[in-house]
Amino acid sequence: MRSLQDALYNWLSIKVVALDRPDDQSALETAALFENVLQEDHGIEQLTFHTDDEMYWISCLQNGEEYRTRFPQELIDVMKDQMRREPERFRNYGF
Repeated sequence: MRSLQDALYNWLSIKVVALDRPDDQSALETAALFENVLQEDHGIEQLTFHTDDEMYWISCLQNGEEYRTRFPQELIDVMKDQMRREPERFRNYGF
């Protein structure tokens, strides 16, 4: 992934799905893959996030320096919400 912002967006989008579907092995593996990209390609450590009424807030260290960013909830929750609305299209094959 080229930009840190794109990598964080991709990681957070699938991380939210993985948390919503903890038995979804594909989501868990994909979240781990994106977290590895953040670590290896962008020097990210201590990656955390939280939400408020409108935003997802990400905090981390990038090459030892504090980095923070945010994403609107509706942008991040698109995949999770679609999976909830149409579960027949997103079967979970589990472990």
